[in-house]
Amino acid sequence: MRLIFAGTPEFARVALEQLHQAGHEIALVLTQPDRPAGRGMKLQASAVKQYAVAHGMPVAQPRSLRLDGKFADDAAAGKAAIEAAKADAMVVAAYGLILPQWVLDTMAEGGRAHGLAGLGCFNIHASLLPRWRGAAPIHRAIEAGDAETGVTIMQMDAGLDTGDMLLVRGLPIDGQATTGSLHDQLADVGGQMMVEALILAADGALAPKPQPAEGVTYASKIDKAEAEIDWSQSADVIERRVRAFNPFPAATTHLGEELIKVWQAEKLAGDMPDESAPGAVLQADASGIVVQTGQGQLRLTELQRAGAKRMPADAFLRGFALTTGQVLSSPSPGAVAGS
Repeated sequence: MRLIFAGTPEFARVALEQLHQAGHEIALVLTQPDRPAGRGMKLQASAVKQYAVAHGMPVAQPRSLRLDGKFADDAAAGKAAIEAAKADAMVVAAYGLILPQWVLDTMAEGGRAHGLAGLGCFNIHASLLPRWRGAAPIHRAIEAGDAETGVTIMQMDAGLDTGDMLLVRGLPIDGQATTGSLHDQLADVGGQMMVEALILAADGALAPKPQPAEGVTYASKIDKAEAEIDWSQSADVIERRVRAFNPFPAATTHLGEELIKVWQAEKLAGDMPDESAPGAVLQADASGIVVQTGQGQLRLTELQRAGAKRMPADAFLRGFALTTGQVLSSPSPGAVAGS
């Protein structure tokens, strides 16, 4: 099948690779413009662009697809590229731009008018819709303590992740999952499912199903301000947030002016009563750094100082003087989203 692929990060690159390896012709790749990254803040191509260029696929990087918006010239060039691609369908995965109605129409009615399959736009979404529509479904599922997530292949419409469901596959979330580890599993599953969906589409065997009206939640974009640990929250909540923000933006706390990233933590069994203030260090040794929370205690087992590498607690403590009774700081009330 002749496809347009729209995506930007590693999650999307995995799907592009699987579609390419399945023998689909990628007529055009849409991805976000190159962004400054790294210590030198040099322009860096997206993971999708890097794969596309390495395999000789044509790439377009419009800043917007809104023909009446701020970047109307970019959108017009994008429209020309999409029409010239003469593709049977568009596959979208974590693209980062909203598709205006003209894109949906071009890939459906417009495609059929030119003798193409006109299958429209498919989306690979990393949640069990309608739960966690929006930008950060993997982070929010872990943060909320969901026992299950998954991938939904959706027929796109003009709403935010509101289209009909075509394929759905669940995946359990274990108590050790981070956004990084779950991302990798979901990316692989999503690519496989999209290949399967296109086979079914070619045979006319897809069965669209409207999303349930009940259970709609929204996964808002992650804000770096959320990363600061609020020690007045419970150990359960903080532990989930540590996993949800690993690898980005990474949970943080402060000792005085020193910023510390917390990469791994575990809730201690039982809720031992302690009159120490939230954030107080109760123990600091090779087994980890035990901190009092608003409810229960948390052992921090992997940490990182600014400018240093991630390291287990015993190695961290060899280079950082942290003693019982010191208090890790929390943000001011209301500064952290969620509870």
